[in-house]
Amino acid sequence: MSSQNDDAAFGPVDRGLFRRVCGRFATGVTVVTTTRPDGLPHGLTVNSFSSVSLEPPLVLVSIDSRNSVLQDLLNGSPFAINILASSGREVSQRFSAPLDDRFEGISWVRGVTGAPILPDTLGHFECILQKAVVAGDHTVLIAEVKQLRLTEAVSSQGEPLVYFDRAYRLLG
Repeated sequence: MSSQNDDAAFGPVDRGLFRRVCGRFATGVTVVTTTRPDGLPHGLTVNSFSSVSLEPPLVLVSIDSRNSVLQDLLNGSPFAINILASSGREVSQRFSAPLDDRFEGISWVRGVTGAPILPDTLGHFECILQKAVVAGDHTVLIAEVKQLRLTEAVSSQGEPLVYFDRAYRLLG
């Protein structure tokens, strides 16, 4: 007799179909930024972001465990989650490209925690890592929010950059 939780009863999940079904979930787009041990800024585009808790204020991001930025985040340096406005498509593409210096030509300021903050975003969270959990081929970072700011990017009238079905989209 087989139980419903018996893995043999289900068979393997098709990876391509899994990606396509996940792509049907619309997400916002963020850039997670931190500093390397040498003080230089480092970052990557992340759409796997979520709030976790109000008390204490916790958020999470999920990052491919092979990504070069992950080690900087695991080292305990403060990091920022910058929420991109609809005008941030080029920034998103730059921070997802295999470049040595993704910050080249990008203006930024240090936040209260020291984390790099990008301009023209809808807002940002400055965070301190609380816990890292390896889950499959990704590492889930749970972080406490130490500082945050709500802004409205003038160039986009406050609309978010949205990713759906493998493409950037606009609301409305």
